[in-house]
Amino acid sequence: MSSLRPFCLTSWLAVPATAVLLLLTPASHAQTPAAQPATPAPAQSPDPAPATPSQTTVAARSPEQRGVTSRAIDKVKEVAKSAADIFSRVPCLPPKGGSKAMGSLPHVASKLAAGQPVVIVAFGSSSTQGFGASSPEFNYPNRLAAQLRRHYPTADISVINAGVGGEDAPEMMKRLQTQVIDRHPDLVIWQVGTNAVLRNLDPADTAKLVEDGISRIQAAGGTDIVLVDPQYSPAVNQRKESAGKMIKLLGNVAELRKVGIFPRFEVMRDWHENQSIPVEGFVIADGLHMNDWGYACFAQLLGDDIIRSVGQIKLGVSVPADVRTYRPM
Repeated sequence: MSSLRPFCLTSWLAVPATAVLLLLTPASHAQTPAAQPATPAPAQSPDPAPATPSQTTVAARSPEQRGVTSRAIDKVKEVAKSAADIFSRVPCLPPKGGSKAMGSLPHVASKLAAGQPVVIVAFGSSSTQGFGASSPEFNYPNRLAAQLRRHYPTADISVINAGVGGEDAPEMMKRLQTQVIDRHPDLVIWQVGTNAVLRNLDPADTAKLVEDGISRIQAAGGTDIVLVDPQYSPAVNQRKESAGKMIKLLGNVAELRKVGIFPRFEVMRDWHENQSIPVEGFVIADGLHMNDWGYACFAQLLGDDIIRSVGQIKLGVSVPADVRTYRPM
């Protein structure tokens, strides 16, 4: 079995926290750190307290402090540059053999092909929020956004992370309107089912809620939908029977409602069984959540399918929104 391991950012722990935050935390995204459990952010005071000396800019520090900080920032940039190519040690490859089912994406593809603004909502639980990633940049919605923006540099692409750790279909349905439908997305990527398996909930109940949710999204019009089934990981595999039922039922819902499905369980199993990647190469120590490499490859394969759909549109291949296509991922 291969001993190759994904790139790890544990060496960043030696870098001053201020420098890491300056580089890794986007000013416009106030997210819970990926390695912490999901908790609601405290409400901001209408009149924030004045900045303390420790919150002031680097310019207010002594020359010696500025020198140390500059070197720290340079070090972080150097590490970040290496991390940008996360597949340099272990490549992200599509599953070997066979075809995987994933629906065509005519709405989002048509808008990308026409150069129109695109809104994608990543809806789900901790796998969407990014628990297990070393920084927000490495969760799958941000990786997907980066890939699409590289491929379409002039496009206005928004990928909204609507993941909340610990939730499953019952909780997600309560925020479906405000977090998804009201944002008028061109594509919804709905990751669901894992927490239901872990809680021993009836997979049929989850499937029914998901079907109802899809109907509501489709009624609003103009949106492609891709379901993402549970992950292949030790914690999920311990409930093999329930996980199998969940995966089958979500596939049935996707076929019935004529939406896409990303077969995450099968893709991740292929990483391990056919590509000889150790489980710890794509799952963190809790035996459930993906690591940086796992999120990156997941996002890469999703992005590849979106890009292929755009290619179909540009070639003049007309794919109705209510027809699923089957092709290798």
